[in-house]
Amino acid sequence: MTPEQTFHLATVDDTLALGKSLATKIKAGLIFLYGDLGAGKTTLVRGWLRALGYVGPVASPTYTLIEPYELQGINILHIDLYRLAKPSEIEYIGLLEQMELSHLQLIEWPEHGGDLLPAPDLAIHLQAEEEARAAIVRYFNGELQPFSQ
Repeated sequence: MTPEQTFHLATVDDTLALGKSLATKIKAGLIFLYGDLGAGKTTLVRGWLRALGYVGPVASPTYTLIEPYELQGINILHIDLYRLAKPSEIEYIGLLEQMELSHLQLIEWPEHGGDLLPAPDLAIHLQAEEEARAAIVRYFNGELQPFSQ
């Protein structure tokens, strides 16, 4: 059974804080971010990057598809696959090769990558919960341990 934790996120600041907490524990790996439009995927990534020292704007790479960062010697890719028409487009943009050269990959809309993406180390499902949100964090890599926010 895959270890799982649920975090209740009442505010945007809670989503940023979860991203920051995850960044203190996870510096490398493949992270899948699931959720509807506006669920908070990019906000979570913003918190993650802020915890690693990034101070510039963090926007969803919906149109650029891939936004690279290098922070504290860590090569990070923030990827958004929302606009892919079919999974095979991953090959055309050279995504898998870029992933091999990076330490941490944060992928929004991974379901658009089909079976071409490797299995994640961590999957985060952001979903509406009454007037707030919930983040369900699933750990697939045995080295990643659940933690407290």
